[in-house]
Amino acid sequence: MNRRQFFVSSSIAAAGLALPGCTTTRQASVRPRSRVIGPNDTIRIAIVGFNSRGKDHIEGFRKLAGVKIVALCDVDRKVLEAEARKFADRGEPVATFTDVRKLLERDDIDCISTATPNHWHALLAIWACQAGKDVYVEKPVSHNAWEGRQIVKAARKYGRIVQTGTQSRSNPGLRDGVAWIQAGNLGRITLARGLCYKPRQSIGKVSGPTAIPDHIDYDLWCGPAPTSPLMRQKLHYDWHWQFVTGNGDLGNQGIHQMDIARWVLGEKTLSPSVFSIGGRFAYSDDGDTPNSQFAIHGYKRAPLIFEVRGLPKAKSFQGDGWSKNMPDYRGAQIGVVVDCEGGHVVIPSYDSAIAYDKSGKEIKRWKEGADHYANFIAAVRSRKSADLNADIEEGHLSSALCHTSNISYQLGSRLSPGAIRERLKDSPAASETFERLAEHLAANGVDLNATPAVLGAHLKMDTGSEQFTNSRDANIRLKREYRKGFEVPSRV
Repeated sequence: MNRRQFFVSSSIAAAGLALPGCTTTRQASVRPRSRVIGPNDTIRIAIVGFNSRGKDHIEGFRKLAGVKIVALCDVDRKVLEAEARKFADRGEPVATFTDVRKLLERDDIDCISTATPNHWHALLAIWACQAGKDVYVEKPVSHNAWEGRQIVKAARKYGRIVQTGTQSRSNPGLRDGVAWIQAGNLGRITLARGLCYKPRQSIGKVSGPTAIPDHIDYDLWCGPAPTSPLMRQKLHYDWHWQFVTGNGDLGNQGIHQMDIARWVLGEKTLSPSVFSIGGRFAYSDDGDTPNSQFAIHGYKRAPLIFEVRGLPKAKSFQGDGWSKNMPDYRGAQIGVVVDCEGGHVVIPSYDSAIAYDKSGKEIKRWKEGADHYANFIAAVRSRKSADLNADIEEGHLSSALCHTSNISYQLGSRLSPGAIRERLKDSPAASETFERLAEHLAANGVDLNATPAVLGAHLKMDTGSEQFTNSRDANIRLKREYRKGFEVPSRV
C-alpha cells in the first residue's frame, strides 16, 4: 500500500463507512455535543457539498491557521473520492461521508461549512445547530422564506455561530463605502438598484427522464425535495433553474447584490410590499425560473429595485460571444447602483465602490478585500454572533427578499406590454425599468406582444410576522411540503 492509498483507506475507516452511499432514516441528534474551544485549540471543520462553490470553502479554510478540515461529505462518490485523494496526496487524511446525518453524529467536528444545492441549506444548518456544530452556510441560506427564519431560531436556541456566505460584508472597501453613503455624504438615498446581468444560456430540453449515474445517491441529493425523475440534461448546477430545487439567478448570483442593496438602505426587515415582472425568453428549455426579471421592494425609506438579465446585448451575440457581450447599467453588470439627492454610487464588485456627484464626476473611490472565512473562525473562537460580519439573520432577510420576489412572479399572469405599462404608469422608476427590459428583449428578438411577460402579484407583508396580508396563496409559498425524514423542523 502506497502513501496515498494508506491515507484514503484510513479516512474511510475513520468515517465508519465505505464510500458507497450510506442511507438511514434516523435524523441528526438534537442533543448538542459541542466543546469549549480555547484560543489555541484547533478548530475542526467538515465541508459538505463541494462540486462547485464548496471547492472555495475547502481552499479558504485550509489556509487559515488553527483550522483543520477533518471530514468531507458529498452524495456524488466521484466528487468525494477525487477530493479525498487530493487531501491524501498532501498528507492530510480526512473522514469521508455520503450521508450528512452520519457526519453530524461525530463529536470530533466543531463546524460545518456547506455549499450544497439551495434546497438542502436550511435543513443541514438546523441539524448542525442541533448537533452542537457552528455553521458557515452558503447563500441563499434557504430555499424559501420560512426556512431562513427557522435557521435563525435554531442558531439562537442552541447558541451556535452561523455565518452567511455573503462575503461582501467582510470587505473593508465596501464597508467603508456603505458607511459613507449612510452618513449622508450625497444626501438622502432615493433608490437602491441591484443588478445581476449574467450570461445564462439554455440548459436544453429532454424528451424523457435522464438516468442518474450509479455514483450519485439521488435519494440523498433530493433530500427535502421530491424524488421526481430528473427532467433536465444535467443533475449538477442546472438545478438552479428549476424552482423545485433552485431560485433562479435572483437567488443564485443576485442574492449577493440584493444583500448589498438592503445593507445600503439600512433595512432590517422584509419589505412591506413587492411585485415582480419577467419571464424565460429567447429559448425553450427545461428551466422554469426567469432569465429576465425585475422586482420592486417598497421600503418606506427608498425603493429597492432588482434586475436580472441572462441574455446578451443583442440576438447576434447569442452564440460564442454571449458571455463577453452582456449589457450594463451605469458601468455595472453584477453590482449595485445607489441614487442619492446629490449624486450616485456604483458598486461594481464585492469589494469596491465609486461615488459620483450630480454632474457625473468621480469624487471618491474605495477598494479593499478581506477574508470572510477568517471572520467566521474568529467568531467561533469568541462565541459572539455579534462578531460575525454576515450573521444568519442578515442572510435570512436578504435571501427572503429574493424568495418573495419569486413568489410574486409565480402568482402572476402574462399580460401585453400595453397592459403592463398601464399598471406601472404611476411609478416612474418601475416604468423606466420595464422600458429598458423591453428594449433589451427586443434586441434579442423577443416580441412581448407575441410572448408576453408575467406581471407578478402585488403583495403586501406584515414585516413583523413575515406573512403576507393580502394573499393566502402567497403565504402558502413561503414554505414547502417536505419529504418524510427530511422535514425542516417546525419547532427547532
